[in-house]
Amino acid sequence: MKRHIVTCVLALAPFAVAVSAAPQVSAYAGQEVREIKSLSPEDVNAYLSGKGMGLAKAAELNGYAGPAHVLELATQLTLTPEQRTQTEALFAAMESKATSLGRELVEAERKLDRLFATKAVTPELLASSLNEIGSLQAKVRGAHLEAHLAQARILTPEQNARYAQLRGYGGSDANPGHGGQHKH
Repeated sequence: MKRHIVTCVLALAPFAVAVSAAPQVSAYAGQEVREIKSLSPEDVNAYLSGKGMGLAKAAELNGYAGPAHVLELATQLTLTPEQRTQTEALFAAMESKATSLGRELVEAERKLDRLFATKAVTPELLASSLNEIGSLQAKVRGAHLEAHLAQARILTPEQNARYAQLRGYGGSDANPGHGGQHKH
């Protein structure tokens, strides 16, 4: 029996070597056909439409409600007419700012992609492009985070707590930065 096992192992050894020597397919395979290599079509669409993309998680997961979700939960949060109006205005301003900045960011990523595609990239152009992209990324993220910060001041502490509960956040601080005061 041992002889049979050894024979099988020896017979299969060349196949094991061939399999282990096969080139590994990159996780990026297929992405080389993207219009902008560093952004998926979904990313481009999200930036161009001002979507959150998880950019405000630092706020959202620490008890600072987001205006889009507050509007979705308006009934459960029992928003006053004034709170609804303020939240709608806040959301519209955030979306407008994020969309405008998102367009700029997509264009900056497109320029960076072209620099590499045309082999025109230099260390100086790369540094300049990355500085522009980094600044725009921070501004897009800032637009979303600023909206969460403003939204938390529109809601009462009780509404903030209810928001966290409705969103399924058990451990978040439900009363961010209020100090006992809130505006309506």
